[in-house]
Amino acid sequence: MKSQNEAMERVSEANTQFYSAIENGDIDLMRRVWAEDEDAADLVCVNPGWPLLRGRDEIMRAWSLIMANVPYIQYVLTDTTVGMMGDVAVVTCSENVLTAEEDTPGFIAGGQVVATNMFVHTSQGWRLWSHHASPVMVEEDADTDEAGDVE
Repeated sequence: MKSQNEAMERVSEANTQFYSAIENGDIDLMRRVWAEDEDAADLVCVNPGWPLLRGRDEIMRAWSLIMANVPYIQYVLTDTTVGMMGDVAVVTCSENVLTAEEDTPGFIAGGQVVATNMFVHTSQGWRLWSHHASPVMVEEDADTDEAGDVE
């Protein structure tokens, strides 16, 4: 493998491709991003509100469903860090997510999720081994009570 800095750049590119696949509804790119079962034992994926998914086939079915049913989604990644040890890399980030509903023109919802994406170096390059995303609790504004009413 090349220098650690070059490897970290490749991992960062693979991470970017993962989010690009989701945003563009590109299941072919998603298939290229994820490792094959023989390259990384026990592929896992956890999305907010979904059960734990295991294995490439189950993960690809879930992404196909998500992509077919989400008309618009955009990720603005912040606080992204890459850590490496040998042939394994971990990317942590905050996913600032914007979505829109197809039947409600102009409606946009947002939220924040923290994610850990684990990559493994394979003969095809860096491939996703595990994705785990969890919603972040939003802090209440100091001027609102528990019901959300302005004091």
